[in-house]
Amino acid sequence: MTEISQLFGARADAYASFRPRYPNELFAWLAANSPNTDSALDVACGSGQASQPLLAHFQQVLACDASVEQLSASRELAGVQRFAADAKQLPLANQSLDLMIVAQALHWFASADFFAEVQRLLRPGGLFCAWCYGLMRIDDAVDSVINRFYWQTLGGYWPSGRASIDAGYSDIHLPFAAIPVPAFAMQAQWSFEHLLGYLRTWSASQLWERKNGHDPVTDLAPVLQQAWGDIKQPRFIHWPLHFVAGSPPHR
Repeated sequence: MTEISQLFGARADAYASFRPRYPNELFAWLAANSPNTDSALDVACGSGQASQPLLAHFQQVLACDASVEQLSASRELAGVQRFAADAKQLPLANQSLDLMIVAQALHWFASADFFAEVQRLLRPGGLFCAWCYGLMRIDDAVDSVINRFYWQTLGGYWPSGRASIDAGYSDIHLPFAAIPVPAFAMQAQWSFEHLLGYLRTWSASQLWERKNGHDPVTDLAPVLQQAWGDIKQPRFIHWPLHFVAGSPPHR
């Protein structure tokens, strides 16, 4: 986890600028399925893409991350109580939360120690929900180029936890009863340059650059541009979300 937090911390500004936004309907569902709307925690919050929308539904929103750089760089954490912490050792009181979420990060620390913290921190009936998203969908031509980049160029550079995203979190099993989550997806309209910035935030892109001494996305850009077409025209992008959610039994 230390190496991962260093990777994301090194490009905290880019992460905040280029990562996609989660749908508002998801946060309304989270609030409606929490026992109360007093206190929510976003674990491994990064630059706060999932923290800020919680403010519309919860009286107190907390956000933590192992990367101080991520917490410092975020422009989205105004009004959110942020703190640096290891996800498996959270400095909060027992049964102090109505909701705990993990957005695009559970695969780095899905362990018995973390789930013990979930059970310790949630109030009776409290909701835990984590989600991930994998490769975007644009069109067949662009998708094909990005798929080759993901699986072939970067294939040996993804940290081990990334396999859980490829599996849509189907390999992560909660130690308490799971509950179903409606089908949610992210959608965006991006420029070609925004897409390149997003690809540079991938952990494997950063590891490839460290080992080989130059940016793999720069190498990819000409082929990707040919598939994209007119780079002055933004394109519609879609990411399905995959969930694990549940409510631990009260002890």
